[in-house]
Amino acid sequence: MAYKNDNYQPNAKSLAILARGWKHVQSIPYAATSRWLFYRLLQDGIYKDKDDYKGKFIPLFSRARHNYFEGWRPDTLTDDRRSPIEHKGVFVDVASWVEDMAAGGFVCSLDHFFSQDVYLEVWFEAEAMQNQFKYYVKGVTLRPFSGMPSISYKYSIAQALEAADSKYDKPIVILYFGDYDNAGMTIPETSTNDIREWCSTNFDFVRCGLNAGDNVRYNIPENFDKPGTYQWEGLSDRAARELITSSIEAYIDTDIISELESEGEQASELFDEYVKGFSDFYQKQAGKA
Repeated sequence: MAYKNDNYQPNAKSLAILARGWKHVQSIPYAATSRWLFYRLLQDGIYKDKDDYKGKFIPLFSRARHNYFEGWRPDTLTDDRRSPIEHKGVFVDVASWVEDMAAGGFVCSLDHFFSQDVYLEVWFEAEAMQNQFKYYVKGVTLRPFSGMPSISYKYSIAQALEAADSKYDKPIVILYFGDYDNAGMTIPETSTNDIREWCSTNFDFVRCGLNAGDNVRYNIPENFDKPGTYQWEGLSDRAARELITSSIEAYIDTDIISELESEGEQASELFDEYVKGFSDFYQKQAGKA
């Protein structure tokens, strides 16, 4: 293993960089990606240009993670682009299912869109930032694009929007977040054209960012691979949170979501109380069979 070294000890300069990186990683409530962290250190002036990403950043932080240096671990920086499709086993037998049901823990999840003025979805280009969007967007369907989406993916979106229209019977609004470069402009335009072609339901498409001037407004560094362009991952967590939440709150009443969550929690607690006796009930009824 190239980065593994039982005697690993970074020099003073590397120690300072790792400490600064650790501070950034610990400042956000979701897992950071490598590129997001590099942008933070680039803004700090620790790294100077795109060549530092592969030439300096990756080797240093890979060694720290491989060697479990101080708080660094292999999973400290995440990779959202590769997720396993896992087999999830459930119960050994009926008796274990009965005990689990009697233990409660049920959730009454109420759909707030029946009470909103619009049905909303959030689409975003930077698949690697899924954790960020999952954390800041609640109760809204998220659709990562990760570059130009496939025909089947776009067609599935068209069908989903038709189903949403049939279910909620209210205006549909799509909020889009992507990079500010040629691909970042072409991807949503081409995709929405295809989706509209296959979808009998009308929807409004709103590009929330990145837009012209956002690089100055949010102090975003240039894409270190393509100067003159700007990536979503270049946003600080604070700027991303502000842009995401303010865009959503323009269309969604968050008080409605909170009220329905409270109602659902109360109903869940009552149902848990109700099923406490299910184990005894099952044993009696099964004995009669």
